[in-house]
Amino acid sequence: MDTKIKQKLVISAVNLVEGGPFTVLRDCVAAAEELLGNDWDVTVLVNNVSLIETSGVTLLEFPLAKRSWFIRLYYEWWYFRKLSKIINPDIWLSLHDITAWVEAPCQAVYCHNPAPFYKISLRDAWLEPRLLMFNLFYRYLYGIGIRRNTYVIVQQEWLRQEFKRLYGVRNVIVAHPVVSSEQIKMTTGKKSGENFIFFYPSLPRVPKNIELVCEAAKHLNQAGISGFEVRLTLDGSENRYAAYLTKRYADTPGISFIGRQNQREMMSQYHESDCVLFPSRLETWGLPISEAKALGKPLLIAELPYAHETVGTYDKVSFIDPFDAAGLANKMKSIMDGNYKFSGAVATSPESPFVSDWRELLMLLTANK
Repeated sequence: MDTKIKQKLVISAVNLVEGGPFTVLRDCVAAAEELLGNDWDVTVLVNNVSLIETSGVTLLEFPLAKRSWFIRLYYEWWYFRKLSKIINPDIWLSLHDITAWVEAPCQAVYCHNPAPFYKISLRDAWLEPRLLMFNLFYRYLYGIGIRRNTYVIVQQEWLRQEFKRLYGVRNVIVAHPVVSSEQIKMTTGKKSGENFIFFYPSLPRVPKNIELVCEAAKHLNQAGISGFEVRLTLDGSENRYAAYLTKRYADTPGISFIGRQNQREMMSQYHESDCVLFPSRLETWGLPISEAKALGKPLLIAELPYAHETVGTYDKVSFIDPFDAAGLANKMKSIMDGNYKFSGAVATSPESPFVSDWRELLMLLTANK
């Protein structure tokens, strides 16, 4: 009879229900079940147990966590402390930015909101008031109790350096996200005789720098260039910034506001496009870069550290000044003409501690337990 006492891991993710952050949760749980299932008791704190399909871990549901910040902080800083005394975990891993006030020999927090590191202007704050709130709120929130953590986990090297600079922490792991092949299945392709299609997949957020693409389209029109289409995934109803963009550029030939796309529609847009644009000024990763690269699409992306780390090694990419619309327009014209030579990129790995997937990250966290 096996009387071995299993060690205990708690994965806290009560705020993750959709999009990229939920993918983080799903992939983490799958890796924990595969790697630790025989030797560890894994407890996952979720918003809704129906979101996670697994029988190998214990799920605890907290449906009120997203109702308000007061409830969320109540859980993180009071209730979870009591829960940790009951479960008595060896490791407590928080997947959503906030350092929980718990009792555990090893504690880690996964931080994936870059808002505190964006230099916001008055114009930015007017166009997207929530950005100012998150900029100030998360800067303060990240710092509360951050030194309680054995490890702080971020997605890129530039974020590691920012956390070291702003909070004085040294135990920061860079953990690159994994793009599942299920997200980038082939669908329909480009139809012959269409315009040259540039695609910028993005939510309407000020740091996404969508107006740079719109201004580049204006430059092309002013130069008498036609036969192109710039597709943007917004329709103007989302927020003040989206309304500003659709009003200002509604009459600009070649710009199409196609609205938010579901996963299948997004893949169709990628396949129909001739070139993917990504001039965002702030990202923790930049998933569309990875998706476009996986599909072999030409890329014009911001000349910023996050973009270099995300794209890794790739031939069909060039980097653009995220403040130079005329320069972007010139590159777009050359690509349309078929005589543009991409600069390409070569990957460089972050310094240790660095992991390339969830399995490696869990192995690092559990190595000394």
